[in-house]
Amino acid sequence: MHTVQYQSLSPYMCASILRLSPPFSHTLLATNKTTKSTSKPMAASPSAYQKLLSVGTKIIAVGRNYAAHAKELGNAVPKEPVLFIKPTSSYLENGGKIEVPEPLEALDHEVELAVIIGKRGRDVPEATAMDYVGGYALGLDMTAREIQSTAKVCLPWSVAKGQDTFTPISSILPKSMLPDPHNVELWLKVDGEIRQKGSTSDMIFKIPFLISHISSIFTLLEGDVILTGTPKGVGPVKIGQKIEAGITGLLDMHFDVGRRLRVKH
Repeated sequence: MHTVQYQSLSPYMCASILRLSPPFSHTLLATNKTTKSTSKPMAASPSAYQKLLSVGTKIIAVGRNYAAHAKELGNAVPKEPVLFIKPTSSYLENGGKIEVPEPLEALDHEVELAVIIGKRGRDVPEATAMDYVGGYALGLDMTAREIQSTAKVCLPWSVAKGQDTFTPISSILPKSMLPDPHNVELWLKVDGEIRQKGSTSDMIFKIPFLISHISSIFTLLEGDVILTGTPKGVGPVKIGQKIEAGITGLLDMHFDVGRRLRVKH
């Protein structure tokens, strides 16, 4: 029998931060309970997971925040953050199916550290920005690169990056499990082959700056997510393939890739 222990952030405090009832927060913040197969923190229950995903109002994604990734796509390294918004309807929980819409045959994968905002903030000073972090997660920014390549000329990226299932995301990790979020390893495999592996130490714009900068443009609300950019190695994943991704030593997640089927009415 496992004894559930909690880090410095109490479950009742996090219930307030994330608008979750205590039973949900107990499940999300159990940091010492592990599975026999992986010895990694146990994921949230389905009910807690769905509750979590219903809290936030928006996903703010940061493009080209790793110099090597910017260069691999032929883009200049930005002098200020490149931002775009994804709808929360694009979330997909661990184990789900990433849907490739017609007529595309593949999407590009981008693995990213997700910052979960813990309280409302506007014009947040960089010096206190980390006080607004409620936790972390792993996210994928799935991209219809063919659409995005056209959109880069004169159109927004919403269709390329905001469709249903285009933001697979893990359960939340409390802040105490990532004492230094700028020194964790992110990785992604396609059909067992490593495609991406990189350290958050390579971010161009660090998390406190991002929170401060973004909150000067958009008010950040509880449960909002910042996707902090992807390391190099992005590439296509095709229908029928499988994606695994993780934060080394902390969590992993997996997804099938399939054809998007139209809803019949």
